[in-house]
Amino acid sequence: MSELADVIAELNEDEAKRLVREEIDAGVEPMSIVDECRQGMDIVGERYKKKEYFLSELIVSGEIFKEAMAVVEPLLKGGKEADPLSKMVLGTVKGDIHNIGKDIVGMLLTAAGFEVYDLGIDVEPSIFVDKLTETGAPILGMSGLLTPSFKSMKETVKAVEEAGLRDKVKIIIGGGIMTEQVREYVGADACTNDASEGVDICKKFAKEGK
Repeated sequence: MSELADVIAELNEDEAKRLVREEIDAGVEPMSIVDECRQGMDIVGERYKKKEYFLSELIVSGEIFKEAMAVVEPLLKGGKEADPLSKMVLGTVKGDIHNIGKDIVGMLLTAAGFEVYDLGIDVEPSIFVDKLTETGAPILGMSGLLTPSFKSMKETVKAVEEAGLRDKVKIIIGGGIMTEQVREYVGADACTNDASEGVDICKKFAKEGK
């Protein structure tokens, strides 16, 4: 494990920023720096699964990753960017304005190599469909923390079906109140109430779609 991956895993923000700039000055390839940052985030994810880290640590690690990417991104624009692991449309469904869980998942997915199109909160079914059509993303992630979210999720799945996209798109729903029973009602392919598990499911979807 590189020193940069290690300091990110240890949530050392100042050291992470210093090392990113140090590697840039030393001529390290930008994508190599990105890979090191992702390795650090992977370790954070593993510690979260083992209950060594909690929600607050996930939030901090996501912010550190975003700051590191803000430094590296301009350099990527000048060279060849790596192909994303997959594309994914993400959003909190109509009638729900909770965004913390969604934002954490979005950061972790980005760290894992996904190109994430985050539509924000209170998203209408038609907006999800429009973005799936525009981007060709094969994965849709819907977040919700309120019981009425179930109906909105179901309506969104129906809209995806009516647009002729259902057989091309894997759908995952997430939130603290999600269960297998809710997944069946909504018509999604997977459900989770754990951010790290959600990323693993999306990685599985991406692998299946290759």
